[in-house]
Amino acid sequence: MSKQKQAQLRKSVAPFATSDMKISIIQIINSFVPFFLLWFLAYQSLSISFWLSLPFSIVAAGFVVRIFIIFHDCTHMSFFKSGKANRILGTITGIITHFAFEKWKRDHSIHHATSSNLDKRGTGDVWVMTVDEYTEASFWGRLGYRLYRNPLVMFGLGPFYLFLISNRFNRKGAKRKERWNTYLINVSLVVIYVLLVWFIGWQSLLMVQLPIIFIAGSLGVWLFYVQHQFEDSYFENEEEWDYVKAAVDGSSYYKLPKVLQWLTGNIGFHHVHHLSPRVPNYQLEKAHESTPPLQKATTITLKTSLQSIRFRLYDQASRTFVSFKEYKAMQRQKDLRVSLKVNTAKFQEE
Repeated sequence: MSKQKQAQLRKSVAPFATSDMKISIIQIINSFVPFFLLWFLAYQSLSISFWLSLPFSIVAAGFVVRIFIIFHDCTHMSFFKSGKANRILGTITGIITHFAFEKWKRDHSIHHATSSNLDKRGTGDVWVMTVDEYTEASFWGRLGYRLYRNPLVMFGLGPFYLFLISNRFNRKGAKRKERWNTYLINVSLVVIYVLLVWFIGWQSLLMVQLPIIFIAGSLGVWLFYVQHQFEDSYFENEEEWDYVKAAVDGSSYYKLPKVLQWLTGNIGFHHVHHLSPRVPNYQLEKAHESTPPLQKATTITLKTSLQSIRFRLYDQASRTFVSFKEYKAMQRQKDLRVSLKVNTAKFQEE
């Protein structure tokens, strides 16, 4: 894609990078009210059975994901026109989702500025190693990476790491505003949990809140993972990296059933979001449908997205993800070629 076409593509999406106060307010109502109602019903159902309560918690987790998308828009300053309104709502939704607003806002902006750039990995993204890097890594480096990429670790322990560690502590050198926002959210969470334990008891709180947070966290990690980890995703070194190509070719269009698309706040149109982060979630589908070139982005479905679980390493030679099993096969072929060369050289010498 030429620079001229890239500029035209970004220009085509620009009209959608504007918030609508009415739609934003409606989205707050239809996200917050169902969540709190479902939470209350999950608690009330405990008097009958935990198994009656659990379905309410599962659906409530879906609304936490939807609230997180509002939080996400606020970090991009796209949900409201007012920066102050975005920060206030972002902090409130940060409390509900257990994410530190200013901290995540910074990390996520770095993710957008460096997504698919092999020379600028490490902040706000999923850890990806190339085939060459994995080959050259130490035993402990390989072990750490294999554990990190294990689905049980990434989608099982990952949410707990985000909620209990990553989002609770400030980075070294964080600015005052970022530090105090994290403190505010942490203190708010402590107060809320103490009050809930006081009123309903720790057992009830655990049975209602733990499934909600775990399921919502796992879904969130999955969405973030799958929209950049697909077979022919785009990755380049700094000198060849291009922002527009990274957005359109390095982010997928996750085509979900309408109900799931609604619950996930249209984040499936991830290629549009990366091309123009200031487009609020409720404008993403319109931008996609109105811009033909964006409709050529890699499309994945619920079924095909499951294939991404086996993707482990990025092979720069073939420009595709490979599994550990495929990596072993590649190494065997490489060793065989080396062995053949050595034997051929010895035969010629004789």
